[in-house]
Amino acid sequence: MQDSHILPQQRASDQQASSQSSAADQSPISELDIGEYREQDRFLPIANVSRIMKAAVPPSTKIGKDAKECVQECVSEFISFITSQAAERSLVEKRKTIGGEDILYAMNSLGFDNYAEVLKIYLAKLREHQTSSANTRVSDPFIEPRSGGGV
Repeated sequence: MQDSHILPQQRASDQQASSQSSAADQSPISELDIGEYREQDRFLPIANVSRIMKAAVPPSTKIGKDAKECVQECVSEFISFITSQAAERSLVEKRKTIGGEDILYAMNSLGFDNYAEVLKIYLAKLREHQTSSANTRVSDPFIEPRSGGGV
């Protein structure tokens, strides 16, 4: 009964918007659709990109705003490219989660073999660290288990 104080025009526009969104869900995303998203929704944060760029050059080097924006757009596109290939593989295998192996597979299949080898080593070290951290947490006598009750 909450809808009783919504004007008929609002209800009609809400229904139209929901029918448009369901139709949009069925069709592929076009360049026009992508253009409607704000840059900050499509790209990695410029501050993060800038920090990574600065780490790769001598401290006295200045990086122009246009260079940062160009790299921001390129790396965001690269990540989308790799992720879409990985998502395709997980879809074919009827999985909902993209894993590290899917990313490695995508990079190899798209011709980024050199990067994939480095990432394979990184992924193995990351998993090793995660297991050792989990084991440390379980066996650490100074960590008290959480109680199931409230405050």
